[in-house]
Amino acid sequence: MSVKFDRFLYGGDYNPDQWLEYPEILSEDIRLMKKAHINTVSLGIFAWAKLEPEDGVYDFDWMEEIIDRLYENGISVNLATPSGARPHWLADKYPEVLRVNEARQRDLFGVRHNHCYTSPVYREKVRSMNQALAKRFDGHPGVILWHISNEYTGECHCPLCQQAFRDWVKERYHTIDEVNRRWNTSFWSHDYQNFDQIESPSPSRGEFSIHGLTLDWRRFVSHQTTDFCRMEVEALREAGAVKPVTTNMFYTNSFVNYYELADAVDVILWDSYPLWHKGPETLTAVNSGMQHDVMRGMKREPFLLMESCPGPTNWVPVSKLKRPGMLETASLQAIAHGSDSVLYFQIRKGRGGFEKLHGAVIDHYGKEDDRVYQECRQVGADLEALSAMNHAKVEASVAVIYDWENRWAIEESAGPRNENMYYREAVEKSWYAFRKQGVNMDVIDMTRTLDPYQVVAAPMVYMFRPGFAGRLREFVNRGGTLIMTYWSGVADENDLCFLGGTPGGLMDVMGLRSTEIDALYEGESNTVKSLDSDAVYSCEHLCQLVDLRTAKTLYVYGEDFYAGTPALTVNRYGEGLAYYVCADAEQAFYDDVYAKILREAGVRRILEQEIPDGVAVSSRQSGDAEYIFVQNYNSTPVAFVPRAEGGRVVFGEAGEEMRPFSTVVIEKNC
Repeated sequence: MSVKFDRFLYGGDYNPDQWLEYPEILSEDIRLMKKAHINTVSLGIFAWAKLEPEDGVYDFDWMEEIIDRLYENGISVNLATPSGARPHWLADKYPEVLRVNEARQRDLFGVRHNHCYTSPVYREKVRSMNQALAKRFDGHPGVILWHISNEYTGECHCPLCQQAFRDWVKERYHTIDEVNRRWNTSFWSHDYQNFDQIESPSPSRGEFSIHGLTLDWRRFVSHQTTDFCRMEVEALREAGAVKPVTTNMFYTNSFVNYYELADAVDVILWDSYPLWHKGPETLTAVNSGMQHDVMRGMKREPFLLMESCPGPTNWVPVSKLKRPGMLETASLQAIAHGSDSVLYFQIRKGRGGFEKLHGAVIDHYGKEDDRVYQECRQVGADLEALSAMNHAKVEASVAVIYDWENRWAIEESAGPRNENMYYREAVEKSWYAFRKQGVNMDVIDMTRTLDPYQVVAAPMVYMFRPGFAGRLREFVNRGGTLIMTYWSGVADENDLCFLGGTPGGLMDVMGLRSTEIDALYEGESNTVKSLDSDAVYSCEHLCQLVDLRTAKTLYVYGEDFYAGTPALTVNRYGEGLAYYVCADAEQAFYDDVYAKILREAGVRRILEQEIPDGVAVSSRQSGDAEYIFVQNYNSTPVAFVPRAEGGRVVFGEAGEEMRPFSTVVIEKNC
């Protein structure tokens, strides 16, 4: 389902349960929210102890009163299920809900996300809470969305999870002989005789050398987390809830395959905390922008930005203030990439606890002449000015593959580099090279269709998931352009290396066979040189050696014993082209090569202008209108006047130069 709201949602996490003894503060907060154009808040995310102060005793009256007051003042509610942090009485009465770590030690009560997703008791308590909330609040006109839990993450190794894992493995492979075959347990004589011997990997005390086991454990943890989320949604639906559901994802989560979790919710929602001002803003913008595209690519629909920080983020090593203009630029970046919201953590700073110094719309000071509050007020006004493009789609003809399971496999593969394989960085290089050419792109995993795209980049697809090689073959055969890189097609879904040559099942499509790969030490480098020009680029980390079959060499290595051998190749297969990038080359190589590939593939650019470094261009379409976002992430002005034939500037200033951290939006007919 496509979830559409009547406006851009603007607001964030609000925790009135921390202020029930201060009614004057609650009243003032509503006044300040309205003045800042805030129209949506998220309630109840960590309010379980107030909603159910003792087992089976619910107190929802305070929540209903607050929802009523917000609704009366034009503020909608994204209402949470509070399973992200259970109350003390629950852990005391039912110790099985607490997690067990990989050393098989049960955690003490504390922090949040310390609960077993397998525990029948925990599931039943959450189900009861969710159903009670649904019966009370789903019909309230002020509630527009259900927020399921909070940042699902982590793993549990308790006896309940061990048995659930065994059951999961048995359902997947049916026989223990098949487990031994798929996990290659004959290595180090680790064959299993029965399913009861299977346990989760434990580097501190047990098995961790079987990569098939480690990979399947990660799949199981993701499955169990997603199943828990589905249970929460089912509880709401069984109680009569009909409003859309979502859950907040976050950037660094390695425990949950978000493309899997995406299928359990109606709309994608994520928490974004880029480290602005730590390094060049242009690089931070790449990292943040790509993650927006990851989230949008899961459903190829507009998403929601759930959490961002209006001020300093307190849990990072250094809590840096956002420079003037940065909040607006970062917020509009989300809109440019397909978000239908800008929401913050948090609306008001708490007085105590871990996040009391985390940035907020309303400071402890509590007055509207605060600098951050005024910038938040400006962002709210911006979103109202841009309301015509609410729920506009991002139409992409280019895709980059970024896959959670492939990431897991690379992290566990034990070679060719164990310090850092730079997988995400490899994906970012392809993403940024496309973005510099001013084209929209989706970031998708290996399970998604390739039909909408003209060009697909598949960086470091070490593990081919089932069906992926076939989809790539068909994509190229029917006329698509594929860009694959080094360290691809090495292993199958169980991390078993392909026999007979790599990339597995695609040697004819790529027109080559990968032979060896040279891992370079930190600080060591090589070069790649064009055969058609004087262009020379550096490369580091990994250099793939290949044996050509039908492919043509475009670039060669410049140094070492493999100097003069292929570093970039192209092969015609069917109606399409397949490029193979052999080395982890510098960004400039990707920028130049991808520009040529896009031109030859006939990919439409959003602006037919050369785009300066640090300036990003993207667009959204609604009906016959295209809205083009041009953003300057440089801390200095840039001489650039964006021009779109037949377009008119509807936001920002398009003068002779773009101010630092500024945004221009152009509307034109499609």
